[in-house]
Amino acid sequence: MSTSYKGTNKLLIGIVLAVLSFWLFAQSMLNIAPDVQKDLSISQGALNIGISITALFSGLFIVMVGGLADKVGRVKFVYIGLLLNIVGSFLLTISFESSLFIIGRAMQGLAAAFIMPATMALVKTYYEGKDRQRAVSFWSIGSWGGSGFCSLFGGAVSSSLGWRYVFIMSIIVSVISMLLIFGTPESKVNSSTKEKFDFIGLTIFIVSMLSLNVVISKAKELGIFSPYILALSLVVVVGLVVFYKVETSKDNSFIDFSLFKIKVYLGATISNFLLNAVAGTLIVINSYMQQGRGMNSRDAGMMSLGYLVCVLITIRIGEKFLQKFGSRTPMLLGTVITCIGVGLMTLTMVEGTAYLILVFVGYALFGTGLGIYATPSTDTALSSVPNDKVGSAAGIYKMASSLGGAIGVAISAAVYSALSAGGNFNDGATYGLIINILFCIFSIISIVVIIPKKQ
Repeated sequence: MSTSYKGTNKLLIGIVLAVLSFWLFAQSMLNIAPDVQKDLSISQGALNIGISITALFSGLFIVMVGGLADKVGRVKFVYIGLLLNIVGSFLLTISFESSLFIIGRAMQGLAAAFIMPATMALVKTYYEGKDRQRAVSFWSIGSWGGSGFCSLFGGAVSSSLGWRYVFIMSIIVSVISMLLIFGTPESKVNSSTKEKFDFIGLTIFIVSMLSLNVVISKAKELGIFSPYILALSLVVVVGLVVFYKVETSKDNSFIDFSLFKIKVYLGATISNFLLNAVAGTLIVINSYMQQGRGMNSRDAGMMSLGYLVCVLITIRIGEKFLQKFGSRTPMLLGTVITCIGVGLMTLTMVEGTAYLILVFVGYALFGTGLGIYATPSTDTALSSVPNDKVGSAAGIYKMASSLGGAIGVAISAAVYSALSAGGNFNDGATYGLIINILFCIFSIISIVVIIPKKQ
């Protein structure tokens, strides 16, 4: 690894574009889902799986890939991730039925698993002090800002050019990112010890999480008490218990549970999981605005303009709050503001323009809260762990992001579709959004209880 190389603006732009391949382009599915379903004529269950499987696959493999990136090379893994995104996006552009659509979405998730921890590790390696905090802020702009822009972007492109062009653009941006990162010295941890990877732990985890995703997505269609759903639910519970027992009894565990002994890291990771689960707000509100309020995907996306503007502005504010107050205060403030924003959108009994104003303001508060939270949480997760474990720690942290998003979207979409099946979209949106308020409340509790006041 080069020790003299210092990160450049060119590298930072390349990293941000790589991050956008998931948070902007792949997440645009949260708004364009109705257009995709109409074009491909796929069932609601298949659509829900296609929506959530990208974040799910990212979460399933991100820790393994993060650990391997430390050993094999972080720059190499960013390249591999971008290539996987190009292939996955290409499959989406040529898909005309559910199977190819789901495969393409899964490959996008696998691409994110390669890109996220590797780019975070490059930021930790090649930027120091305030330069690193600035780089983390821009990395956060790519992730949180990309998620803020995805609804507006996806709706605009889908309405004007067609939903497939979202992924054509993703291919182009991925190529540009590769060109910008080209020439960066390889970064990896030199280790004389060779440990076998924990494939047993990974297998148990994958089976448990895939079973959970199917249970959430198919419970309404098959029935909560159907033998199939009950059997998969048992697999989830037993699988997670066995996973914990196995992982805590071996040295080369898939997830390094010793990292959770660092209370600041534990609090940042749990609250990050829960706050990312609030991404379910996007699938509920975008679907509701189109199905319940008669908007097209472009106009529904325009409602999130305040989200985009506020998240981009407040990310740097969150950085300043971090420097002045530490991580706990801005993380708590950001989560509370996010909760208030989602709460405003829950008032679906309000009619006409008044509700549109509530949604616009709610989106703006949503973005403000996430922006204030992003940099303090991410920097805390990076700076609180030893350098030789930063890849694995970053992988766990981003696993929390991806799994939180996947589970939050899956639960919110399932609740919304179940309660609005008879055309009662107001109830579907109200209870779907209440689920996201609960995620916010649990995130607040995790910050208050786990993260020390003095760090």
